[in-house]
Amino acid sequence: MKILWTDFASSVLAKIYSYYRVKASLKVAKKIKSDVFKAVRQLEHHPQSGQIEETLKELGEDHRYLVVGNHKVVYKQIPEGILFTDVFDTRQDPAKINDPERNPSR
Repeated sequence: MKILWTDFASSVLAKIYSYYRVKASLKVAKKIKSDVFKAVRQLEHHPQSGQIEETLKELGEDHRYLVVGNHKVVYKQIPEGILFTDVFDTRQDPAKINDPERNPSR
């Protein structure tokens, strides 16, 4: 199954990487990024293994997520494969995942 990333999800992951690189260390930033990609690879064979993302149910697109450290990696199945739509820090208010200012393309 093909793995695809939205521009938004890619940019959020890049911001997380940059933040931890400055605030913690390069090693910590690389580990977070590596852990995300490792979790993503499991979906190639088990696309339904993530939990349903309740806060995005109203979109009717069957979003699911995997928890990686303090982050939810949000995805949905599309005909072309698996599309990652967000990487969300779980320490935030869960309602913020739907904030149009955070993700204007939603």
